[in-house]
Amino acid sequence: MPKVHKPRSGSLQYWPRKRAKRIYPKFNLNKKQAKSILSGFVGYKAGMTTIAVKNTNPQSPAKNLVVSCPVTVIECPPLKVLGLRFYNRIDGLLSPSSFFFSTKLDKQLTRKISLPKKTKQTIPEKYDEVRLVVYTQPVLTGIGKKKPEVFEVNCQETQIDKLKELLEKDIKVSEIIEPGQYIDVKAITKGKGLQGVIKRFGVSLKASKSEKKRRSVGNLGAWTPKKVSWTVAQAGQTGFHTRTDINKHVLSVVQDTKKEDQKQSFKKYGIVRSDCIIVKGSIPGPAKRLIFMEPAERMPKTKDVYEVVGA
Repeated sequence: MPKVHKPRSGSLQYWPRKRAKRIYPKFNLNKKQAKSILSGFVGYKAGMTTIAVKNTNPQSPAKNLVVSCPVTVIECPPLKVLGLRFYNRIDGLLSPSSFFFSTKLDKQLTRKISLPKKTKQTIPEKYDEVRLVVYTQPVLTGIGKKKPEVFEVNCQETQIDKLKELLEKDIKVSEIIEPGQYIDVKAITKGKGLQGVIKRFGVSLKASKSEKKRRSVGNLGAWTPKKVSWTVAQAGQTGFHTRTDINKHVLSVVQDTKKEDQKQSFKKYGIVRSDCIIVKGSIPGPAKRLIFMEPAERMPKTKDVYEVVGA
């Protein structure tokens, strides 16, 4: 008889399967620098819909074919810069040396952090690296939230004069992400609480007349050693994990959504009021979840070129 081959249920690559520390992830600051000003952008997941697209790739078998494509809409209000953080390299490790605050800060920022009354607006003479500390503007969206998120991001610009100009203006998504670009999406998945091994790992149901339980694993391992291995599927936390979805295709970047014909309402989200991007396929997380977007690190070998025909 042929040998039965059945791979294990559930990937051991994701371990430990526990809740994320906070509701939004962080950027990979060790990543290679992107072509744009920042190494990535963030937005709020509005929901999914379908649009009509046409494949304009001349080498594709489905060229000039109009199909219905499932897409995800991510609302991306402009980012504001909190300040510049300077680093010095000590024994091969980066250590923060000083911080240069922006003079134009949003009043909603006090909901997140406590701002100092007096700051020293001096730039150090010697530093090895400079990064931007930015914050979001959820007030401009329709999710009913005022408290911004603060995080650090790499910046390609190194000249101090141009960095000071960034402190006084908003950074829009159209300056960072372009239509047709491939991005890696990082987010916290939808939390599902405590679940059993059938839902958590995809273990097969036992036979209908099996002894004792049916929605459980057959056994917990060998008799010796007298302990349960961590590779055995057991019930536990499911969802609310940090996950990265690679090579998501950006179909369109919508900059002016204030027109009545471009406004669209999504369930459990509301009306999209700011700039947004349309990504092919699905992304992790529920509606209103903060999504981190970075340029794709492993580009696909074959690239399809899509043209949005209609909603």
